[in-house]
This record gives sequence, C-alpha cells and structure tokens, in this order.
Amino acid sequence: MYQFSLLFLKFIIFSMVGYVVEMIACAITDKQIANRGFLCGPVIPIFGVGSFLLIWMLKPFYDNVFLVIILSMLITTTIEYITALILEHIFHNKWWDYSKEKFNFQGRICLKNTLLFGFGAPFVLYILDPYSTDFLLQFKNEVVITVAIIIFVLFVADVIYSLVVAYNLRNRLIVVGDLKNEKLAKIPGMFEKMLASRLKATTKLPKRLLKAFPTLWKNNRKAFEIMKKIDLQNKKRKKKKKIS
Repeated sequence: MYQFSLLFLKFIIFSMVGYVVEMIACAITDKQIANRGFLCGPVIPIFGVGSFLLIWMLKPFYDNVFLVIILSMLITTTIEYITALILEHIFHNKWWDYSKEKFNFQGRICLKNTLLFGFGAPFVLYILDPYSTDFLLQFKNEVVITVAIIIFVLFVADVIYSLVVAYNLRNRLIVVGDLKNEKLAKIPGMFEKMLASRLKATTKLPKRLLKAFPTLWKNNRKAFEIMKKIDLQNKKRKKKKKIS
C-alpha cells in the first residue's frame, strides 16, 4: 500500500508540474491564463504517464544525457501523436492543431514541441524524479498513505466528472458533423432549427473544455455560437416554467 501511495503521489506531482508548464507556455502564446487540462483539477495526467515512461525506459541510458534527450524526443512525440489520434477517433474532431507551426506532421505533432519535450526530459529524470522521492520520504508512511487516498478519491471523481462532460461534448460534435452532411441543413435557417431539436437530449455546452482546447472552438465556431444561443434560450424557458 505504501509503495503504491508513493508512486501515485509522484504521478500527481509530475502531472501538476506538467500542468503548470503547459499553462505558462499557453499563457505566453495566447496571452491569457486558462485551465489547459482535460480535468478540472490542476493536473494533466498525460505528463505523469509520460514521465513514468521516460523514467522506466531511459534508466539504462542515464549516463548519456545526449542519448536521453534524443530518445525522449522520440518517446514523447510518439505519445502526443497517439493521444491525438485516439482523441480524434473518439470525439470526431481535433483537440489541438499545429498546422501553423513549422515542421509539423498532420497538425498533430510539431518540431517545436518535440524539442521542448526532449530538452525538458533531463529535468524530469535528474531533478524532478529524485527530489520528489526525497520530499515524500520525509513523511511517515501513514501520512503518505492517507494523503494518497484522499487525493486518489478526488482524482477519480474528477476523472469521472470530466469524462461525462467530454462525452456530452462528443455527442454535440457528432450531431454537428451529421448535420454538415445533410442537404436539408444547408438551407438558410434550417441548420439552427435542426441543431436545436437534436440537442434536447444533451446537457449544456461544456465551456471549460472549449477554453482548454481552443482548436475545438475554432473548428466549429459557428455551430458552438448557435449552441450557446440554444442553451441560453433553454435556460430562459426553464426559469419561466419555475416562475409560472
């Protein structure tokens, strides 16, 4: 139990550091601060998973920093590419797009990120990993286990809630995709009416995810703007019903 708790807390630390780095990087490029993670909490699990993979796969090469950087570039870029493919397959839309970046591949990965991941790996392997271990070992076993359990419960709750929200967004994106292929929806004014009728079974638009992944918004700007109007209209109707 203690070893699992230790590993889980390290995973959370790696994920939190990744969240901070991602937020700072996006704040510099987008000139605004926003939660850029899939979850509500200040963690990006893919950074935790990626860090553990790097630690596990690159241990035999720790003495060669140059090789660590090169292999890290390959591993992290592969993870990002596979993650992009999985998300696109599930949600029928791109969650990020590097098409405007130089030396990108299919808009899913780009050289800039590959270099950043590669040169950031030594920080994870030589500094973050050992120091986080030393930090956690300062506490008694009971404290580590208790804190791990509390955070684990919160983490699981966050994952479940975020998956429900993402699933709702997925349904909305599928509806939009289907309407784009229907001839009737291309008649002026019909798209909005058809979209409104097909969104009755879904909950409100998940604004947080759209802020976290602005590419989703850009790819479906017109549809999402209509969705916001529909959600506002539904909200007003519900208020009127309550009053009456």
